[in-house]
Amino acid sequence: MPVFSFLLNVLWVVTGGVWMALGWLIAALLMAVSIIGLPWARSALTIAHYTLLPFGQTAVRRDEIRGRGDLGTGGLGFIGNILWFVFAGWWLALGHLFAAVGLAITIIGLPFAWAHLKLAMLALWPIGTEIVPVDALERRRVWGRV
Repeated sequence: MPVFSFLLNVLWVVTGGVWMALGWLIAALLMAVSIIGLPWARSALTIAHYTLLPFGQTAVRRDEIRGRGDLGTGGLGFIGNILWFVFAGWWLALGHLFAAVGLAITIIGLPFAWAHLKLAMLALWPIGTEIVPVDALERRRVWGRV
């Protein structure tokens, strides 16, 4: 992880990013309680890690990275995203939105507010995305694989 991303991640955790990561963990635990929610629980754990350390990583659709569709990027992923939105996505997105508004009040908090807005969008429709390091994504774009 580059130094600048590391510093931003430290500031992110200090300014409250850990609370939204905890929200994602709670969502993962609630989904794991039911056997039916296990696929969503795994995704929520992945995004909880991303929410804890968002700088230096990005969310990208899996079919853009792999060059082909899969279950999460097709019709079943669409249905899964609708179920996710109903049961957990809207309140996680709302939490990120409130955090973004609170951080956007100050000029120093603007980069963190922007990160919360990106996470709010991801919270609404997470299935079919993959979290990748930004530098790996740039290397793929240079070599023409994305």
